[in-house]
Amino acid sequence: MSWVDNTNYLHMKSTSLFLVLMMTFAAALGQEKLELYTDGLPNAKEGVDFGGNIPELYFYKPTEEKRKITFLIIPGGGYSHVAMKHEGHDVAKALSDLGYPAFVLRYRLPRADQMPDKRIGAIQDAQQALSYIRIHSTSFGIEQGKVGVLGFSAGGHLASTLSTHFETDYLDKGMSSATLRPDFSVLLYPVISMDDDITHKGSKTNLIGPDFLGSDVARFSNELNVTKNTPPTYLMHAIDDKAVPIENAERYLEALQKNGVESKLFIYDTGGHGFGMVNKTDTRSWLDDMINWLEEL
Repeated sequence: MSWVDNTNYLHMKSTSLFLVLMMTFAAALGQEKLELYTDGLPNAKEGVDFGGNIPELYFYKPTEEKRKITFLIIPGGGYSHVAMKHEGHDVAKALSDLGYPAFVLRYRLPRADQMPDKRIGAIQDAQQALSYIRIHSTSFGIEQGKVGVLGFSAGGHLASTLSTHFETDYLDKGMSSATLRPDFSVLLYPVISMDDDITHKGSKTNLIGPDFLGSDVARFSNELNVTKNTPPTYLMHAIDDKAVPIENAERYLEALQKNGVESKLFIYDTGGHGFGMVNKTDTRSWLDDMINWLEEL
């Protein structure tokens, strides 16, 4: 074997070892990557290269399913990126360790150069993920039970959109509101409103801007879309959040209460924004509190 051949051989061997290690690592996490769409992306311009802006769904199966409750996790990122680790995979791993099946969604970011309607790409992916989980739960070995959504920041906006827009089938598949409605919502330092006084301006611009129609501001201000059929909702926010003011959570809570929907707002005095599962300024755990709330529903 020549020196060049030997180099190629060593490269192939190291590549194979890397793939094996990655598969072993994924298996250790209990993680499985799923194909969200099998018949092409909806709302896609013909011939456009989506690059890395492709929806993905990851499944974390608990060693022992202790509870008939499944989570669809939607990370944040201001609709400019998706914070997959600390607001996605880390949360799914923690929930699966507690006995809850969990899925993490990487949704498409709003891109006018890729989509005929950039406003609905993310909610299409969220509706597809929720219906996918419900349809395939048996094949995943998940017992039939509640399927809810958990979202952070802009992912909380998408989760609240999923929780208030379920009468609209954005995929045009003829799916019922019962299929598209989450059984519960967990909204964590969420962007809720498109009202300039309290919104996260980056999320607003990325989703419905740069030119804002009054109809779109109302359509995606989800405190205005709450009804008596909105799912029970757990909210968490910090008072000192400068990126997404706590008024977002407060307005949604007020709308839920007016409509008689079971709800709770867990408040931190400090912590700011984007801390994921662990607020280092407070020993209380919103995750533990949320689990207790959920099991008492």
